[in-house]
Amino acid sequence: MGMKKAESQPPVDLFAWERQYWEKGYQYIAGIDEVGRGCLFGDVVAAAVILPTDCVIDGINDSKKLSEKKRDALYEIIMEQAIAWAVAHVDAQTIDRINIKQAARLAMKTAVEQLAVSPEVLLVDAEKIEIPLPQEAIIKGDANSQSIAAASIIAKVTRDRLCAGEWDERYPEYGIATHKGYGTKLHYEKLEQYGPTSMHRRSFLKSLVQEQLTLF
Repeated sequence: MGMKKAESQPPVDLFAWERQYWEKGYQYIAGIDEVGRGCLFGDVVAAAVILPTDCVIDGINDSKKLSEKKRDALYEIIMEQAIAWAVAHVDAQTIDRINIKQAARLAMKTAVEQLAVSPEVLLVDAEKIEIPLPQEAIIKGDANSQSIAAASIIAKVTRDRLCAGEWDERYPEYGIATHKGYGTKLHYEKLEQYGPTSMHRRSFLKSLVQEQLTLF
């Protein structure tokens, strides 16, 4: 007997959350997401994006599910189509001081506050932001809302370009362009060899030898 074919999943309606607010008369709906939460190195980066109500961007999805080439192409389209967008960073020292969850929320809040157009509603990837606006904390929001997916792509491309450019040039021996600051085998090998930099998150490196942490 042949194997039974798996039932195909219906396509996700990437406008379901936005549509609820469009139908209530809201126009400026901001999607917000962050990247770099799990990294050992570098800033956590958040983006906020407001897209037009009639804007459909083909191929948009959770940035982690897209190739670098596809993300770069969509980044340019989002920049062209967006009513407003903003990016905000929170550095490693602040992450260590207030913890990564609060740092990610701070980056998101700052991104929203930097938008050139004031949003009326916030759609946030699995978080609540301390801004007095109607908002939805959407689980897996970057796969369920075009606005959040757009923010995910802007944040991801921004951070990846920092890793491949400025940050890699500053610390060329660490392979930042390769591992993007995540806890890969190569990254840990470099940490054991050179110790942490000023951009490493000390609170994420408790497994390293303490004497090593005090040398840098």
